[in-house]
Amino acid sequence: MSVSDATDWPTSALDAAATAFAALTCEPAPLVLDCAAFGADTGLPQRVMPLPALRDWLLRHPRAYTARDEVWRELIRRARLDGPHWVVAAAGMAMPALQQYAARLCQGYYGDPADVDAEILTGFLTALRDRVDLTKPAPYAGLCRAAWRAGRDLRLQQQEYLPVEDIEHVAAGPRTPRVPYGHPDLLVRRAVSLGILDPEDEQAYIDVRLGRRAIEPIAATNGVSVDALRMRLSRIDSRIAEALADGLLTGVASPETVAELRRQAEQRGQRRAGRAAAARRETSQVAAAAAA
Repeated sequence: MSVSDATDWPTSALDAAATAFAALTCEPAPLVLDCAAFGADTGLPQRVMPLPALRDWLLRHPRAYTARDEVWRELIRRARLDGPHWVVAAAGMAMPALQQYAARLCQGYYGDPADVDAEILTGFLTALRDRVDLTKPAPYAGLCRAAWRAGRDLRLQQQEYLPVEDIEHVAAGPRTPRVPYGHPDLLVRRAVSLGILDPEDEQAYIDVRLGRRAIEPIAATNGVSVDALRMRLSRIDSRIAEALADGLLTGVASPETVAELRRQAEQRGQRRAGRAAAARRETSQVAAAAAA
């Protein structure tokens, strides 16, 4: 079976995702996960399992929290790094919960149920792509919360509102927006100009910290491990916090302070270059040993 075999493609986003999942997981070459890689202490069957069978096992074992967390961390990693078919796989693995949310939210809903389905799936996919932090427990619960909230927000738009003839009588105080303290992007740019944040880290910092994007694809793009990038961003957080506390990002820095910050930036660059050179030498030595 393939997706192209379907003559009547579902109009519901959830039904379409379920159909695509069925196509990806049918014989003769279904998507699988090797559950032995997760370890015997998870309680998972120690064998390669097609995703539908793995989903059924997780549904039959609702208290297998460790197993569920390990499986979903792997699914999220693959969805972020290994292509669209794993995005479909993750949606299909969550489909029982997503369809349950849709059924509950559509009770008494006067709009098109397909709109609720679409919002639920969009919320799930957004969290799958960028929002769920794999270092925290219960990643699947985070995906489900995002899906539920997206569908609930659509329902809340149906709530009645109170019409008034003159907004001036009900709006307390001035309505002119206040000037923001400082746009985060501008503060990051100033941090780069002062040497607090290295230029090669600027985009990664903006993507992860301000854009709340998933760290795994960004680490892969930058050619570093996830742990290395996470530690690098944590150190940047500390430097920016100190700079904000000292007023460096919102005031005028003395020439002496600027010189010291740039000296520290040069030291970081030298250390990074040294580590990169050492890694290249190690790679060359391993390749030479393998060829011998």
